[in-house]
Amino acid sequence: MMDLKFENRDVKLSKSIKKNRELFKDLLGIGVSFDVDYRTINVLDTDVDVYFVTGLNDKSHVNMVLKELLELNEVEHFNRSKRKVHEIVENRIVNYQVEEMDVAYDAVTNILSGLIVIVVDGCTKAFAVDVRSYPDRSPSEPDTEKVVRGSRDGYTENIIINTGLTRRRVRDDNLRYELIRIGERSRTDVVIAYIKDVADPGLVQTVRGNIKDINVDGLAMSEKSLEEFIVEQKFNPFPLVRYTERPDVASAHLFEGHVLIMVDTSPSVIITPTTYFHHVQHAEEFRQSPTVGTFVRWIRFLGIMFSIFLLPMWLLFVMQPELLPKELAFIGPNEEGNIPIFIQIILADIGVEFMRVAAIHTPTAVSTAMGLIAAVLIGEIAIQVGLFGPEIILYVALSAMGTYSTPSYELSVANKITRILLVIATAFFGVKGLVIGFTVYILLLVRTISLNTPYFWPVIPFNARALYHILFRLAVPLHKTRPSIVHPQDDKRR
Repeated sequence: MMDLKFENRDVKLSKSIKKNRELFKDLLGIGVSFDVDYRTINVLDTDVDVYFVTGLNDKSHVNMVLKELLELNEVEHFNRSKRKVHEIVENRIVNYQVEEMDVAYDAVTNILSGLIVIVVDGCTKAFAVDVRSYPDRSPSEPDTEKVVRGSRDGYTENIIINTGLTRRRVRDDNLRYELIRIGERSRTDVVIAYIKDVADPGLVQTVRGNIKDINVDGLAMSEKSLEEFIVEQKFNPFPLVRYTERPDVASAHLFEGHVLIMVDTSPSVIITPTTYFHHVQHAEEFRQSPTVGTFVRWIRFLGIMFSIFLLPMWLLFVMQPELLPKELAFIGPNEEGNIPIFIQIILADIGVEFMRVAAIHTPTAVSTAMGLIAAVLIGEIAIQVGLFGPEIILYVALSAMGTYSTPSYELSVANKITRILLVIATAFFGVKGLVIGFTVYILLLVRTISLNTPYFWPVIPFNARALYHILFRLAVPLHKTRPSIVHPQDDKRR
């Protein structure tokens, strides 16, 4: 029977409840797995089996269903009824979501998804009742997308809560949630969300087709595993989709015409399609006045530029001080250290990355102490022994601050890789190396395509209005049109 899981998904349920028990025992491992079981009750002199998975059901709701079914035995007029038992049972189930099915594979999938499946002797159809209660946490503000003012709720690992948080903000009858199960073994729930009369049908079809074409055992890393199937990342370090854990950010992109992808067990929602400039925006800009939002945006842009170009530019001026004007002649180390400047930059930059990785793997209670030790003791001692110069620490720290000011974690890591490569190119080839490295960097952004969307839009291809909206945070009433890059059906905002 085990080959039924993968080779034959059309096996029908039997009229004999004993045969159905054998089928479910084989497919679900009942008697081997402690958390999968069934309860047999007698209703109107007929055996009824209720299958469930402990830990995924709301016990109070399951008990209510069992109580309602058992009460049928105490009502005399049912005994005189000409209706069949399965019809009486179906009518007695008081839950609002009940699905009828006759295929064993569908029944097993529903059981493993947290529903209970009711099988009546003498009937070839079963009833799936939604009594799910997944282990989850309450919505809380995401650590990586905090704002000074604004909502404090965030997505959780429960896809039902996530769709509810979004629906609360988008009360549009055209909002669509398409459910697709991915993975032969994991059968992970994936939801495609879009506004029907706004999103480009071609984009929706592309996303839907890419997801349905996934053939894999399971999505162990949920949304990240899914991303690698729907976009061709290859060796490109730049993120081709945007992640968010904020329902307000996701809802704003729905209004623009984007398509969202939600994966069960993940608090991160995928936004498609995205460009480079989607990754440098933050919700905080839209929680402040337009002037303040523009100021914050420019500071962020400056930090991102520092994270990429500060170290290679400083290294170039150290190597070729004649490029500096007299007013900036003070730039550069006052004395040569024991290690070449180029090696010091690489070591210090990698050292910052060591601290970041260590902070991730360090318990919260001691992470602050670890940071102080690394920053104060190690940095100070490294300067005293001549491993690093003071200016090296200064510029590496400024570059690191620019990295951490990047809203998208994925983009910040990609920029760090770019920075290291630019430093190496500058160290070996001077001005030519920096120019060539910068040119390759821009060409890579220009040639990158994400779901048929130019990654460096609106710079290339050029769109003056869209670029103006990126450089300046405009008041909401001035946003009259949706971004043309997503090809919305209705490009007017109302």
